[in-house]
Amino acid sequence: MTDANRFAADPLTHDDPDFSITHDAEPSGVLLAGFSSFGLAGLTAVDYLVDRLDLEETGHVTVDSLPSITPFENGQPRHHTRFFSRDDLDITVLTGELYVPQLAADALTTAITDWTAENDVREIAIPAGIPLAHGPDDHRTFYIATPDYHEKRLTDHDIPPMGSGFLDGVNAGILEHAIDTDLAAATYVTPVHAEVPDVDASLRLLDALDTVYDLALDTEPLEQFAKQVRDYYAELNARVEAVDDSQRPDDRMYM
Repeated sequence: MTDANRFAADPLTHDDPDFSITHDAEPSGVLLAGFSSFGLAGLTAVDYLVDRLDLEETGHVTVDSLPSITPFENGQPRHHTRFFSRDDLDITVLTGELYVPQLAADALTTAITDWTAENDVREIAIPAGIPLAHGPDDHRTFYIATPDYHEKRLTDHDIPPMGSGFLDGVNAGILEHAIDTDLAAATYVTPVHAEVPDVDASLRLLDALDTVYDLALDTEPLEQFAKQVRDYYAELNARVEAVDDSQRPDDRMYM
Protein backbone atom coordinates (compact mmCIF):
# COMPACT_ATOMS: atom_id res chain seq x y z
CA MET A 1 0.00 0.00 0.00
CA THR A 2 1.27 3.49 -0.80
CA ASP A 3 1.75 6.12 1.89
CA ALA A 4 -1.33 8.02 0.77
CA ASN A 5 -4.03 5.77 -0.65
CA ARG A 6 -6.94 7.51 -2.35
CA PHE A 7 -10.18 5.85 -3.37
CA ALA A 8 -13.06 7.73 -4.95
CA ALA A 9 -16.56 6.74 -6.01
CA ASP A 10 -16.69 6.91 -9.82
CA PRO A 11 -18.83 9.90 -10.75
CA LEU A 12 -21.68 9.11 -13.12
CA THR A 13 -22.16 12.70 -14.22
CA HIS A 14 -20.37 15.96 -13.73
CA ASP A 15 -22.67 16.93 -10.87
CA ASP A 16 -22.71 13.65 -8.95
CA PRO A 17 -21.07 13.76 -5.49
CA ASP A 18 -17.52 12.43 -5.61
CA PHE A 19 -16.04 11.21 -2.31
CA SER A 20 -12.28 10.67 -2.00
CA ILE A 21 -10.51 8.87 0.85
CA THR A 22 -6.95 9.70 1.87
CA HIS A 23 -5.32 7.41 4.43
CA ASP A 24 -1.69 7.66 5.46
CA ALA A 25 -1.32 4.51 7.58
CA GLU A 26 -2.09 0.80 7.34
CA PRO A 27 -5.81 0.49 8.25
CA SER A 28 -6.93 -1.95 10.91
CA GLY A 29 -9.05 -4.98 10.13
CA VAL A 30 -12.04 -3.47 11.94
CA LEU A 31 -13.72 -0.15 11.14
CA LEU A 32 -16.11 1.54 13.59
CA ALA A 33 -17.98 4.35 11.82
CA GLY A 34 -20.33 7.01 13.15
CA PHE A 35 -22.15 9.54 10.98
CA SER A 36 -24.07 12.77 11.50
CA SER A 37 -27.61 11.51 11.94
CA PHE A 38 -30.56 11.43 14.33
CA GLY A 39 -29.70 12.71 17.80
CA LEU A 40 -26.00 12.65 16.83
CA ALA A 41 -25.87 9.46 18.89
CA GLY A 42 -23.53 7.43 16.69
CA LEU A 43 -21.24 10.37 15.98
CA THR A 44 -20.98 11.25 19.68
CA ALA A 45 -20.17 7.62 20.48
CA VAL A 46 -17.28 7.35 18.01
CA ASP A 47 -15.99 10.81 18.98
CA TYR A 48 -15.81 9.55 22.55
CA LEU A 49 -13.90 6.45 21.39
CA VAL A 50 -11.31 8.65 19.69
CA ASP A 51 -10.81 10.64 22.88
CA ARG A 52 -10.82 7.82 25.43
CA LEU A 53 -8.75 5.38 23.35
CA ASP A 54 -6.16 8.07 22.60
CA LEU A 55 -6.35 7.60 18.84
CA GLU A 56 -4.49 9.73 16.30
CA GLU A 57 -5.80 11.05 12.99
CA THR A 58 -4.63 8.87 10.10
CA GLY A 59 -6.80 9.97 7.18
CA HIS A 60 -9.81 11.89 5.95
CA VAL A 61 -12.62 12.03 3.40
CA THR A 62 -13.33 14.90 1.00
CA VAL A 63 -16.25 15.44 -1.37
CA ASP A 64 -16.89 17.42 -4.56
CA SER A 65 -20.28 18.55 -5.92
CA LEU A 66 -21.99 18.47 -2.51
CA PRO A 67 -22.58 21.30 -0.02
CA SER A 68 -19.94 20.79 2.62
CA ILE A 69 -18.90 22.03 6.04
CA THR A 70 -15.53 22.82 7.59
CA PRO A 71 -15.60 22.26 11.36
CA PHE A 72 -13.11 24.12 13.52
CA GLU A 73 -11.98 24.13 17.13
CA ASN A 74 -9.86 26.72 18.94
CA GLY A 75 -9.57 28.61 15.68
CA GLN A 76 -8.18 25.64 13.71
CA PRO A 77 -10.13 24.07 10.81
CA ARG A 78 -10.33 20.33 10.23
CA HIS A 79 -11.77 17.87 7.72
CA HIS A 80 -15.43 16.96 8.31
CA THR A 81 -14.88 13.19 8.00
CA ARG A 82 -11.75 11.67 9.52
CA PHE A 83 -10.07 8.34 10.34
CA PHE A 84 -8.33 7.61 13.65
CA SER A 85 -6.28 4.65 14.89
CA ARG A 86 -3.20 3.61 16.84
CA ASP A 87 -0.56 0.98 16.21
CA ASP A 88 -1.42 -1.41 19.05
CA LEU A 89 -5.20 -1.52 18.47
CA ASP A 90 -6.87 -3.43 15.62
CA ILE A 91 -9.62 -0.83 15.26
CA THR A 92 -9.90 2.20 12.99
CA VAL A 93 -12.56 4.79 13.86
CA LEU A 94 -14.33 6.93 11.25
CA THR A 95 -16.06 10.11 12.46
CA GLY A 96 -18.39 11.74 9.92
CA GLU A 97 -19.52 15.24 10.91
CA LEU A 98 -20.89 16.01 7.43
CA TYR A 99 -24.61 15.37 7.00
CA VAL A 100 -24.90 13.19 3.87
CA PRO A 101 -28.29 13.46 2.10
CA GLN A 102 -29.93 10.43 0.53
CA LEU A 103 -28.87 11.46 -2.98
CA ALA A 104 -25.21 11.23 -1.94
CA ALA A 105 -25.43 8.09 0.22
CA ASP A 106 -24.63 5.65 -2.60
CA ALA A 107 -21.51 7.58 -3.56
CA LEU A 108 -20.16 7.61 0.00
CA THR A 109 -21.06 3.93 0.44
CA THR A 110 -19.13 3.03 -2.71
CA ALA A 111 -16.11 5.05 -1.65
CA ILE A 112 -16.03 3.36 1.78
CA THR A 113 -16.61 -0.20 0.56
CA ASP A 114 -14.08 0.16 -2.27
CA TRP A 115 -11.56 1.44 0.26
CA THR A 116 -12.25 -1.42 2.70
CA ALA A 117 -11.80 -3.99 -0.08
CA GLU A 118 -8.57 -2.39 -1.29
CA ASN A 119 -7.13 -2.27 2.24
CA ASP A 120 -8.29 -5.64 3.60
CA VAL A 121 -10.69 -4.15 6.14
CA ARG A 122 -12.78 -7.19 6.99
CA GLU A 123 -15.39 -5.79 9.37
CA ILE A 124 -17.52 -2.67 9.84
CA ALA A 125 -19.74 -1.74 12.79
CA ILE A 126 -21.89 1.39 12.77
CA PRO A 127 -23.53 2.80 15.93
CA ALA A 128 -26.61 4.88 15.12
CA GLY A 129 -29.76 6.36 16.59
CA ILE A 130 -33.23 5.76 15.17
CA PRO A 131 -36.11 8.22 15.74
CA LEU A 132 -38.74 5.83 17.07
CA ALA A 133 -41.54 6.74 19.43
CA HIS A 134 -40.51 4.96 22.62
CA GLY A 135 -40.87 4.82 26.37
CA PRO A 136 -38.28 4.29 29.12
CA ASP A 137 -38.53 0.50 28.76
CA ASP A 138 -37.36 0.77 25.14
CA HIS A 139 -34.02 2.36 26.03
CA ARG A 140 -31.97 -0.56 24.72
CA THR A 141 -29.48 -1.21 21.95
CA PHE A 142 -30.30 -3.64 19.15
CA TYR A 143 -28.30 -5.06 16.27
CA ILE A 144 -28.82 -5.63 12.56
CA ALA A 145 -25.94 -7.78 11.32
CA THR A 146 -24.81 -10.08 8.54
CA PRO A 147 -24.57 -13.77 9.55
CA ASP A 148 -20.76 -13.78 9.52
CA TYR A 149 -20.63 -10.75 11.81
CA HIS A 150 -23.17 -12.33 14.15
CA GLU A 151 -21.22 -15.56 14.33
CA LYS A 152 -17.96 -13.76 15.01
CA ARG A 153 -19.12 -11.09 17.46
CA LEU A 154 -22.60 -11.58 18.88
CA THR A 155 -23.18 -15.21 19.83
CA ASP A 156 -21.84 -14.69 23.37
CA HIS A 157 -23.48 -11.34 24.09
CA ASP A 158 -26.96 -10.42 25.29
CA ILE A 159 -27.71 -7.79 22.63
CA PRO A 160 -31.09 -8.41 20.97
CA PRO A 161 -31.75 -8.24 17.22
CA MET A 162 -33.94 -5.48 15.81
CA GLY A 163 -37.25 -7.07 14.92
CA SER A 164 -38.10 -5.65 11.49
CA GLY A 165 -38.01 -2.45 9.49
CA PHE A 166 -35.84 -0.66 6.96
CA LEU A 167 -32.45 1.00 6.97
CA ASP A 168 -31.58 3.88 4.68
CA GLY A 169 -28.63 6.05 3.76
CA VAL A 170 -25.02 4.98 4.18
CA ASN A 171 -25.89 2.47 6.91
CA ALA A 172 -28.23 0.66 4.52
CA GLY A 173 -25.74 0.78 1.67
CA ILE A 174 -22.90 -0.74 3.69
CA LEU A 175 -25.06 -3.58 5.03
CA GLU A 176 -26.51 -4.27 1.60
CA HIS A 177 -22.99 -4.47 0.17
CA ALA A 178 -21.97 -6.82 2.98
CA ILE A 179 -24.81 -9.27 2.28
CA ASP A 180 -23.15 -10.52 -0.91
CA THR A 181 -19.47 -10.04 -0.04
CA ASP A 182 -17.02 -11.28 2.58
CA LEU A 183 -17.28 -7.99 4.50
CA ALA A 184 -18.81 -8.66 7.93
CA ALA A 185 -21.03 -5.74 8.92
CA ALA A 186 -23.45 -4.63 11.61
CA THR A 187 -25.25 -1.54 12.75
CA TYR A 188 -26.06 -1.06 16.42
CA VAL A 189 -29.23 1.00 16.82
CA THR A 190 -31.04 2.58 19.74
CA PRO A 191 -34.09 4.88 19.95
CA VAL A 192 -33.22 8.57 20.14
CA HIS A 193 -34.86 11.91 20.70
CA ALA A 194 -33.99 13.31 17.30
CA GLU A 195 -34.52 17.02 18.02
CA VAL A 196 -31.66 17.32 20.53
CA PRO A 197 -28.23 15.71 21.00
CA ASP A 198 -29.16 12.44 22.72
CA VAL A 199 -26.14 11.68 24.87
CA ASP A 200 -27.99 8.95 26.77
CA ALA A 201 -28.44 7.11 23.48
CA SER A 202 -24.71 7.51 22.82
CA LEU A 203 -23.99 5.91 26.18
CA ARG A 204 -26.12 2.89 25.26
CA LEU A 205 -24.28 2.52 21.95
CA LEU A 206 -20.91 2.82 23.69
CA ASP A 207 -21.93 0.15 26.18
CA ALA A 208 -22.71 -2.21 23.29
CA LEU A 209 -19.40 -1.48 21.52
CA ASP A 210 -17.52 -1.87 24.80
CA THR A 211 -19.17 -5.23 25.38
CA VAL A 212 -18.53 -6.57 21.88
CA TYR A 213 -15.00 -5.24 21.38
CA ASP A 214 -13.77 -5.37 25.02
CA LEU A 215 -12.58 -1.75 25.02
CA ALA A 216 -12.52 -1.22 28.81
CA LEU A 217 -14.13 2.21 28.43
CA ASP A 218 -14.62 4.68 31.24
CA THR A 219 -17.89 6.41 30.35
CA GLU A 220 -18.21 8.49 33.53
CA PRO A 221 -17.17 11.76 31.81
CA LEU A 222 -19.85 11.23 29.14
CA GLU A 223 -22.42 10.35 31.81
CA GLN A 224 -21.70 13.67 33.50
CA PHE A 225 -22.08 15.45 30.17
CA ALA A 226 -25.36 13.63 29.55
CA LYS A 227 -26.70 14.97 32.85
CA GLN A 228 -25.68 18.51 31.86
CA VAL A 229 -27.47 18.14 28.52
CA ARG A 230 -30.62 16.77 30.19
CA ASP A 231 -30.64 19.58 32.78
CA TYR A 232 -30.09 22.24 30.10
CA TYR A 233 -32.98 21.10 27.92
CA ALA A 234 -35.26 20.59 30.92
CA GLU A 235 -34.62 24.19 31.97
CA LEU A 236 -35.06 25.42 28.41
CA ASN A 237 -38.35 23.56 28.06
CA ALA A 238 -39.60 24.99 31.36
CA ARG A 239 -38.83 28.50 30.12
CA VAL A 240 -40.67 27.91 26.85
CA GLU A 241 -43.71 26.50 28.67
CA ALA A 242 -43.80 29.68 30.77
CA VAL A 243 -44.01 31.91 27.69
CA ASP A 244 -47.43 33.02 26.42
CA ASP A 245 -48.65 31.18 23.31
CA SER A 246 -48.38 34.38 21.29
CA GLN A 247 -44.66 34.59 22.03
CA ARG A 248 -43.83 30.91 21.69
CA PRO A 249 -41.83 29.86 18.59
CA ASP A 250 -43.55 27.44 16.21
CA ASP A 251 -40.48 25.18 15.82
CA ARG A 252 -38.60 24.35 19.00
CA MET A 253 -35.62 23.09 17.04
CA TYR A 254 -34.65 26.75 16.64
CA MET A 255 -34.99 27.85 20.27
